Amino acid sequence: MYLANVIKCRPSGGIPGPDEVARCEPFLRRQVELLQPKVIPAMGRLAVQTLLASSEPLGKLRGRAHSYHGIPVVATYHPMYLLRNPADKGRAWADLCLAQSILQG
Repeated sequence: MYLANVIKCRPSGGIPGPDEVARCEPFLRRQVELLQPKVIPAMGRLAVQTLLASSEPLGKLRGRAHSYHGIPVVATYHPMYLLRNPADKGRAWADLCLAQSILQG
């Protein structure tokens, strides 16, 4: 397992802006090229929207596989979100089960 962040340094204002995301995305893309993962579980709105180049809400992107440069992406909640909203842990578990089923073919 490998954990990668969309933003490679701490954003100045807390939540990174589109310009910061755009500057860091080539580094993320290169990490993915080097690692060649079988599936990417994208955790949190920023990661999901960056990888999928989408502005759709996370809730609408969950539950199915997407693609980032030919690699399956499964959208799920950020762990910090789950600490504040434990009722959604079952949904996150279902997302991880989907990622596992993609790994198993």
